Amino acid sequence: MKVIAAYLHAVLGGNTTPSAEDIKNILGSVGAEADDDKIELLLSQVKGKDITELIAAGREKLASVPSGGGAAVAVAVAGGADTGATAAAAAPAAAESKKEEKEESEEEDGGLFGLFD
Repeated sequence: MKVIAAYLHAVLGGNTTPSAEDIKNILGSVGAEADDDKIELLLSQVKGKDITELIAAGREKLASVPSGGGAAVAVAVAGGADTGATAAAAAPAAAESKKEEKEESEEEDGGLFGLFD
């Protein structure tokens, strides 16, 4: 993420095609280490593409991602009088579900939010 942030920082600063050296300089200015492999991967993926179009495409993809979490609450409320026990039983299941979703999303993230797949 820091490489992407540095790239976007350069673009916002007026450099429409930041080089690896530009990104390294930005990261170095805040004391962050630059990973050459990640920088080259990012630059190869954004080469010849308009950053505003990439951001717009990313927003469209993020809009389709469910941001629920209401299922555990619904289970707890539907439990009736003994909602404490129901909520206690539902909480670990909800936590496990979120953990699985996070692991899946980390596996699927092949680029800048999957924009370059």
